[in-house]
Amino acid sequence: MSTSDHSTAPASFSVSVADVELEADDLDPAQIVSGEPVVTGKVLWESADGKQVRGIWQITPGVVTDVEANELFVVVSGRATVEVEGGATLELGPGSACVLREGDRTTWTVHETLRKAYHISC
Repeated sequence: MSTSDHSTAPASFSVSVADVELEADDLDPAQIVSGEPVVTGKVLWESADGKQVRGIWQITPGVVTDVEANELFVVVSGRATVEVEGGATLELGPGSACVLREGDRTTWTVHETLRKAYHISC
């Protein structure tokens, strides 16, 4: 499915998350705490106003920081520990459903390449 022509994308669809071919995604070097993590992803759908995005995202082992969007995701494979500044420490693995709030400052320690299916709303 092309992500550039959202007007013709079907309202309902199904993909095999494990098999979606991902594309290189930029990771700001300032976010890398340790290791050499690589980020890839694929936007599957985006609302016309850009306020909602659904897709697949993957990161290889390492430690990175981030400032989160309002996001719900489910981990498909891999393992990570996510520390939310001033909040919980989340242990993620296959089948974990996670909600992050917009503005959460996080540190991701990725133990095994992690792939997730996500929905972000702005």
